[in-house]
This record gives sequence, structure tokens and C-alpha cells, in this order.
Amino acid sequence: MMGRLSSPVFAYVGLVLAMVLWSSSFVALKLAFRSYDPMVVICGRMVVASLCFAPFISGFRSTTLFHRKDLRPLLFMAFCEPCLYFIFEARALELTTASQAGMITAILPLMVAVGARFVIGEVLTTRTLVGFGVAVSGACWLSFAGQPSENAPNPIIGNFLEFMAMVCATGYILSLKRLTARYSPFFLTAVQAFVGAVFFSPFLFLPTTVLPERFDAVPAMAIVYLGAVVTLGAYGLYNYGVSRIPVSRTSVFFNLIPVFAVFLGALILDERFSPAQYIASVLVFGGIYLSQREERSASDKGPPR
Repeated sequence: MMGRLSSPVFAYVGLVLAMVLWSSSFVALKLAFRSYDPMVVICGRMVVASLCFAPFISGFRSTTLFHRKDLRPLLFMAFCEPCLYFIFEARALELTTASQAGMITAILPLMVAVGARFVIGEVLTTRTLVGFGVAVSGACWLSFAGQPSENAPNPIIGNFLEFMAMVCATGYILSLKRLTARYSPFFLTAVQAFVGAVFFSPFLFLPTTVLPERFDAVPAMAIVYLGAVVTLGAYGLYNYGVSRIPVSRTSVFFNLIPVFAVFLGALILDERFSPAQYIASVLVFGGIYLSQREERSASDKGPPR
């Protein structure tokens, strides 16, 4: 059974399912924010995820060999995501639509490629840099073409904050790849949940945080879904995928998030793009295609010597 689970096929299937779940998180967050303060939503999400992992703590103690030198990388990984990532994304989704935020995530693979150049010394080609510039230009156009509305009062700032969330996600992905060599994906996902719960709990006591005064079923279930399904499912599946295949390949799967996010935003939240935003979205994907085309050409020549 373990041999079957180590097959790359399961890793690829897991990555696709992770992207579907992450795409749905944009919609779930928008639904939760309709009734609850963002800090309440995020903290609730982390607490729910931690409670799901609580029964496995004793198992982690007996099966995981912890290295003290890994404490900083583990904390850095969790600080990038979920801590800083959720702060940026929560504020972003207060100001922009789920569809636009999902589209911004399309530039994440390029950011990972750029980050890998400086962190682990991977080759960064001119075409990748050009593709990165084109994709970022498209993301900026997407933001400036957005019109303020009830669900997106300031899409320019909101999309910029989502971009900052992608910077944090880049740090998470690059540190995660090194850690999966020594720790199981399940353990790393649990670390993210526990650190996130501890990090966000004090935010509940800030004067600016509005504590809930009543129970709303749909927003409350959205929080449970974010914690139990998205946090455990998406992060667990992605961490599993990263442990089985190269990070340069796993990052490409993030291109699926905008597709799923736009579809779910239109289906559930009735969100729509303007003609200019559709053109900007094409520009984003054009930059991604430009960079990936070079990557495939290089891979066809065989492994680097």
C-alpha cells in the first residue's frame, strides 16, 4: 500500500485536489467575512485545524525524529504560511473579489522560480524573467481595471495585498521542500496549524477585533470548512506532492487556482470580470506560458550537468 502511495500519479492527483480546495478557500473566506471579523475567521480556522490534529500528537512524538537545527526552518515556514500569508490574504479579500485574488495567485510559480535562483541556486533564464515581468504587468492591469463595488471596495490595494501573500507563499514553498526530506507531510501540516493557532490567538484581544455577537450558520460552517477541509486537505495534499516530485513541477499546479477560483466565484458569489480584466488575465497567463515554455525546452535537453 505504501508503495502505491509513493507513486507520482498519486502526487499529481493530490496536487490537483489541493488546488481545487485552495480555490474554494477564496469563496469560503468571502462568505465567512460577511458576518465575522477577519481575525475571528482566521483564528477559528487555525483552532479547528489544530483540534483535528490533536489526536495525533502522541503519534508524532513516537514516529518523528526532531532535529533541533530544524526549529528555525520550521518556524520560518509556518511564519510565512499561515501566519503572514493569512494576514495579507484576509485583508485582500476584504478589498477585492475572490476571482481577482485567485488570478493573482497565477504568478506564484514564477515567484518560486525567481526565489529558487537566490535561495537554492537554480538556473533563472532570461525568458523566465521576461515572463515574470509580463505576468506582473498583467496582474497590475487586472487591479487597475477593477471597479470598486460592494464586494470589492478597493481592488487595487486588495490585489497588491494578495501579491504580498504570494511573496509569503514563495518563502513557504522553498523552505517546505527542504523540510520534506526529513519530516512527513502530515507532521509539517500539523506544525502549520499549531503555530498558526498560537500566532493568531492574541489578535482576538485587539481593540480593533470585533468578536461575534450571534451565530450565523453559513459563515460559521465556512470557518469549519476552512480549518478542517482546506487547511488539512489542501496543505496536507500539497505537502505530500512536494515530498514526491520536484518543487519546480509542483509550483506549476498553482496555475490551476485562477481557473477554479473564477469558476467558483461566478457560480457561488456571482462575480464577473470586465472586458479589460479578461485581457489582463490573458496577459498573466501569457507571461506564465512564456516562462514555462523555456523550462520545458530546457528539460528536453536532459538533466543539468
